[in-house]
Amino acid sequence: MVLLKIKFPFEKRVRLAQGLWLLSWLATIGASFTFTLGCFLKTELGRRSEVMDNTEIHAVPNTLMMVGLVCMGINFFTGRICLDALEPGRFPRWKSFMKPFFGISIFITFLMLVSVVMSYAMKGNLERSLKVGLKNGIRFYKDTDTPGRCFQKQTIDRMQMEFRCCGNTDFKDWFEVQWISNRYLDFGSKEVKDRIKSNVDGRYLVDGVPFSCCNPSSPRPCIQYQLTNNSVHYNYDYQTEELNIYIRGCREALVYYYMGLMNSIGAGVLSIFLVQTSVLASLRYLQTSMDAVDGQENHEMETEGYLLEKGVKETIKEYMDPVLKVLMINQVDAAATGEKKAEEGEKPGTSAGGAEKQK
Repeated sequence: MVLLKIKFPFEKRVRLAQGLWLLSWLATIGASFTFTLGCFLKTELGRRSEVMDNTEIHAVPNTLMMVGLVCMGINFFTGRICLDALEPGRFPRWKSFMKPFFGISIFITFLMLVSVVMSYAMKGNLERSLKVGLKNGIRFYKDTDTPGRCFQKQTIDRMQMEFRCCGNTDFKDWFEVQWISNRYLDFGSKEVKDRIKSNVDGRYLVDGVPFSCCNPSSPRPCIQYQLTNNSVHYNYDYQTEELNIYIRGCREALVYYYMGLMNSIGAGVLSIFLVQTSVLASLRYLQTSMDAVDGQENHEMETEGYLLEKGVKETIKEYMDPVLKVLMINQVDAAATGEKKAEEGEKPGTSAGGAEKQK
């Protein structure tokens, strides 16, 4: 059953080739834009890799970069095919190339759609990555003298000021870690000794936050320490008064930023996916309509073009059968190799058993 058959007179084929040539260059620009978006997202994720725990979220930019590069090559060859279609004598040289070309193009276009879906579905992985990464980042905030963690404090401070956030979930996360280095503590002070002794792990914990949590738009001078002690500060109630530090946690702020970025990229890549799909559909019509001209003396005859010569199931089966045959051959070869090795392993044992019987 032929799918979506259309008749193409000579003039219509020429217009199809010319229009597809222009569309292929538009798709090339879109593919380069896709690659650029992948690089930009990769850079943004890499800037804050110190507060992220895993690399799963890099699957989106990696896929975008790979798809963008391959699509640029696909659209380049599409443009060459369109130019040769205007000269029917040169088009047959692409005949053996078209089937694998369409297979690769469809797979890459499908990956583009997958990257769009992934950009909307990565919120859970992003939250888990930031939850663990920010927790470790806050814990290592004081380790400015430790190799590999020297810039952790700088990263956290800049992030909190840039995204106007404090802590992992909220500002109270700083109460649970010692974020002041021991080199800046006076161990001869009674207050310091009492705080360290009162903690089971011997840590110096305070109900305070770093300076980067201070909100510069607050009319009141920043209160960093003893945030929950109303008696220390005049005219202050931390439960009812709006604090002069950032209330929102950095995990929420970063998830909001990155998901907004990924959703915008997903919308852009989806429009490029539609253009790429149009290129493949038009190229298929051009190929099938030009195949009917092959071997004919009258190159200006009317021909028919279609998307699929058979039904969808039959076409998928036709493309999958060679792949399945290759996989089956590899499995048979692996099984034969395993049996051969097993037989070779049994031979020494058999000869030894025979020798024992002879004795």
